[in-house]
Amino acid sequence: MAQFKPIPSGVYHLADVPVTKSEGREGRRFMEGTTSEFSYFEIHASTQFKGAAPRPSHAQTDIEELIYIKEGTMKFTMGTKSRVLGAGSIVLIPPHEDQALENIGNGQLTYYVLMFRSKKPMDMDRSAKAGGPLMLNADSLKYVATEQGGGIRYFERPTAMLDNLEVHLTELKGKGPSHAAHTHLDTELILMLQGEIESTVNGKTFKASPGDLCLMNSNELHGIGNSQNAPCKYLVIKWR
Repeated sequence: MAQFKPIPSGVYHLADVPVTKSEGREGRRFMEGTTSEFSYFEIHASTQFKGAAPRPSHAQTDIEELIYIKEGTMKFTMGTKSRVLGAGSIVLIPPHEDQALENIGNGQLTYYVLMFRSKKPMDMDRSAKAGGPLMLNADSLKYVATEQGGGIRYFERPTAMLDNLEVHLTELKGKGPSHAAHTHLDTELILMLQGEIESTVNGKTFKASPGDLCLMNSNELHGIGNSQNAPCKYLVIKWR
């Protein structure tokens, strides 16, 4: 069995990630390793070009997955249910759920996939009580304005692998911090969608642009701000 190393906090730039190409698609693996919560954690981005043949359905035995659609139109099937999902949509896939996806749009489909196995035993009953599988279309979600900009709250709930998983989107209209530097138990991941942010983690400063990922491990001092006088937008994923 492969021995995975802890994944360090910092920014993982899209431009630095090697591209793997196959027929009708390409992929980029940002990170693979462990965190304080996960014995296995991987993030990759996949792009399917128009007309790409869908791959056979499959199910994970001890891995949970979260998918965020960055661009394009996806038909996602989980079990006996199928939904058409556009950019900004989210899918949560518990272990043992049969899944398949297909690019049904007129252009390319790009999506980010988080795959994770908890160090604690997975709890399928907890997942079922919290709602089980989830397919959230961006069109069904409400944008809430704030003084700094606004955002969208996707969900916050337990899963098969986690005591709590939270996903929300933040938009900052102008230059400046989202909030003061702070710590928390949750590990936090940022996916940049628009503009540019400046992130500080344990005294180190990083900048991130669309497609980049920022990882802040549990209990590490961190802060995030808009580095420009133009709107920025990013997805936040937190877990414990």
